[in-house]
Amino acid sequence: MPVPGPGYSITVRVEAPPSTSAAGDLTSAIGRAGGVITAFDVVESHADRIVVDITCNALSADHAEDLTGMLGDLPGVRVRKVSDRTFLVHLGGKIEVNSRVALANRDDLSRAYTPGVARVCTAIAENPDDARRLTVKRNAVAVVTDGSAVLGLGNIGPEAALPVMEGKAALFKKFSGVNAWPVCLDTQDTEEIIRAVELIAPVYGGINLEDIAAPRCFEIEARLREKLDIPVFHDDQHGTAIVVLGALRNALRVVEKDLTGCRVVVCGVGAAGSAIIRLLQHHKPADVIAVDIDGIVHSERGDTDENLRNIAATTNEDGRTGTLSDAVRDADVFIGVSAPNLLTAEDVASMNSDAIVFALANPDPEIDPLTAQQHATIVATGRSDYPNQINNVLAFPGVFRGLLDAHAHEITDNMMIAAANAIADVVDGERLNASFIVPSVFDSAVAPAVADSVKKAALAAKPAESTATGGTSMPWSMAEDLDF
Repeated sequence: MPVPGPGYSITVRVEAPPSTSAAGDLTSAIGRAGGVITAFDVVESHADRIVVDITCNALSADHAEDLTGMLGDLPGVRVRKVSDRTFLVHLGGKIEVNSRVALANRDDLSRAYTPGVARVCTAIAENPDDARRLTVKRNAVAVVTDGSAVLGLGNIGPEAALPVMEGKAALFKKFSGVNAWPVCLDTQDTEEIIRAVELIAPVYGGINLEDIAAPRCFEIEARLREKLDIPVFHDDQHGTAIVVLGALRNALRVVEKDLTGCRVVVCGVGAAGSAIIRLLQHHKPADVIAVDIDGIVHSERGDTDENLRNIAATTNEDGRTGTLSDAVRDADVFIGVSAPNLLTAEDVASMNSDAIVFALANPDPEIDPLTAQQHATIVATGRSDYPNQINNVLAFPGVFRGLLDAHAHEITDNMMIAAANAIADVVDGERLNASFIVPSVFDSAVAPAVADSVKKAALAAKPAESTATGGTSMPWSMAEDLDF
C-alpha cells in the first residue's frame, strides 16, 4: 500500500499554548491522521504562546489538507501558514545558465565576445565540425516534448510539461555533467515537431525526446534519426528498456535462470513496452507475449496498428489468445508498463516457480508489491519507497555522456545493451540479492560506468576514418585540451 512520502510534504506553521503537552498534542494529531513527521522546529517562544513549524509527509494533496485540519481543530491552536514543499522547490524554475568563463574586464570580454569571437565563428564556418569543440554543442542535449504524454497525467500541453523537462535537465547535470535544456513545443503535429527539432539541432550534440504520445513518438524518432547527424534517444522507450534489461539480467542471476529458457509477458505495448520487447529479443527469450488493453497481441487480431502488427509478427510463438491472466500462466517474467491494479495474486501464483514481477506503472503499479511478494521471488517497481526501483535516471545521464564523449552521430541497440550491462555490473556478487538487483540512483559509480560502456560501443561502431578528433581550421592542435 502507498505510504506518505516527500512528494506530498508540507510545513505547517502553528501557534499553540506554551504548555508541557503542546508538542505531544501536535505530533499525536499528525500521527492519528496518518501523517509522518520529518521535522519539528520551535521558531518562536513567548510567555503566552509558542510558534512551531511542523514538517510532515502526506499521501496526497487532500490528505495534506486533512493533516492541517487536524492541527487547527486542537484547542488553542491556530494554523498560520501551510507551505507545500514540492511547490517551493519549483518556485522560479529548477535550472539556470552559468558562464564557464570569467567576464571581469575588457580583455575577458574581447575574447569571449566581440571582437575575438569573430575568429571562432569564422573557424566554425570553414569547418562546421569545430562546433563540437568550440561551443556548448559538445556537451549539450535538448530535452524535447510536446506535452502529450506527461508522466501519468496524459496530454497536458507544453507549459504544464515544463516542470518535468526542467527536472530532467537538472538530472542530466547532476549525474553526468551534461548541459540539457527543455524544449517544449506548442504543437502536436508530427511534421511540425520533426521540422522544429531539425531547425534547433545545430545547437545540440544529442536530442532526448520525452513524453510524446504513442504511436506518433515512433515516427518522430525514426524520421529524426534519419535526418539528423546527432543521436536521437526517446527516453520513455529506450531509457526504460535499458534499465529493465539490466535489472532483469541480475534478477535471472538470483533465481538461476537463463533468459533463453524463459517466457516473458510484457503488459503495455506503447513506447516503453515496444522498446523493452525489442531489446529483449536480442537475447532470444523462449517466448515473449505482449498484452495491451484488448488482451494478448497476436497475428489474427484485426484491431492492431503498425506497431502492434510488428510485435505480433515477432512474439507469441504459440499463438496464445485471451486476457492478461491467460498470458501470465506458466510465465517466468512479468514486465508491466501499463496501468494500476491489472495483475492479481492469483495471476502471480499461476506463474512458474521463482517468478520475477516488474510492476512498473507509476505511481500505482500493476499489483501491490507486497501482494506480489507472496508468490514471486523478485519484485521491482518504479517507486522509490520499495526495493528494486527501476528508474530511467540510471540510464539516460550516462548514455548521453558516453555519446557526447564519443562524438557519436547515432545510438544503436548495441550501445543500449552495453548501457544495460553496465548498470547490471555495478551490482557485484556480494550485494546481489532478491531485494537489490539494481543500484541506487545515487550510486556515483553508475553514470561513469554507463558512459564508458556506451562510449566504447559508439567508437567501435565508427568507421576508422571518422574517429579523428582534430579539426582542420584551428590555428594549432587543441583537440585533447578541448575534450570534456
